[in-house]
Amino acid sequence: MRNDKGGTIIMEQRSSRPNLGTLFRQSEPCLFSFNNNFDFEDELPHRKSSASTASPRYSNSTMTIGEGSPYNYTMSPWDEASPYTKSPWITASVLETDFGQDGLIASILREEGHVYSLAAYGDLLYTGSDSKNIRVWKNLNEFSGFKARSGLVKAIVIVGDLVFTGHQDGKIRVWKISTTNAGVHKRFGTLPTWKDVVRSSVKPKNYVEVRRNRSVLRIKHFDAVSCLSLNEELGLLYSGSWDKTLKVWRLANSKCLESIDAHDDAINSVVAGFDGLVFTGSADGTVKVWKRELQGKGAKHFLVQSLLKQENAVTALSVNGGSGVVYCGSSDGLVNFWEREKHLSHGGILRGHKMAVLCLATSAIWCSAARPIGAYACGEGNKAVSTSASRF
Repeated sequence: MRNDKGGTIIMEQRSSRPNLGTLFRQSEPCLFSFNNNFDFEDELPHRKSSASTASPRYSNSTMTIGEGSPYNYTMSPWDEASPYTKSPWITASVLETDFGQDGLIASILREEGHVYSLAAYGDLLYTGSDSKNIRVWKNLNEFSGFKARSGLVKAIVIVGDLVFTGHQDGKIRVWKISTTNAGVHKRFGTLPTWKDVVRSSVKPKNYVEVRRNRSVLRIKHFDAVSCLSLNEELGLLYSGSWDKTLKVWRLANSKCLESIDAHDDAINSVVAGFDGLVFTGSADGTVKVWKRELQGKGAKHFLVQSLLKQENAVTALSVNGGSGVVYCGSSDGLVNFWEREKHLSHGGILRGHKMAVLCLATSAIWCSAARPIGAYACGEGNKAVSTSASRF
């Protein structure tokens, strides 16, 4: 079924489906004001865009950071037309109201590249892709959209009427939702702000050497911003990057408070969790726990402990604050978890994927990720669902 804006919705009843084969190799309100010099970006026109010609892959081998990116890029099998549209196992059906059984409810299809980021806000779903588009969906239909001028969209978080997006070009862009029309988003600023960049560039101490004969400002990411997370209680935004650093931003004034050399390889996931803890996962195979503590007149984040150290890349993290459980997906297809009530001791391993777990999400009942979907029992009252590939 195709909507009037170019999107296609595929609904299907739960039925046995064929093995699609290995598609990936095993191995990814206004709180503050800005004083930036930038051009506002217009609302995205509804059109189809070409698919990306590159996509990062994870492997079980050691991953190294190349010139500007921690991954080697190759042609992706997802660039071909979606196999679902021609599958004889897919039949149009009325959406079932009985959700007692596990199964696909519906799919949203728009062939414009890989989907790298998702964010739910009320009854809206935000998606970011390598076409630089941020699409907004409502009731499985395209509701609105907006577009950045550069950098594929790797992360999206929303607080109040502000949308934060992390991009391949190392920038964090901020968008403001219109108070009169929720479908209108206007460019509001960039982190770090232009004013802070100019002010910091004057002092040599504000630069760090990232490779031989190259230095960059400490407050800027010089590689892809791969993940974002919010601590609304403290008014902090966390950004993780392929440049191996974790940066902490204060929402009240858009300042970069800290830049932490957190890992030995690209950071793939960051989550602000319970008890003021922050969790980071990296391609170096580690999961680290950070805590903000007072130091002198201010506060800084210190490493509390490392939960995991393995050869396979950590590709996804999720925290269930209600039950106090930390989930970690890896490039080997495993999902490890740790429990707060046991002082973050290892709780076990969830198995079911043959490929890398690319994303995880949790709620009071569910821990979920993308395709293929596996369901797990995670203790009394808890279930987990995770996936190893995602695309609209």
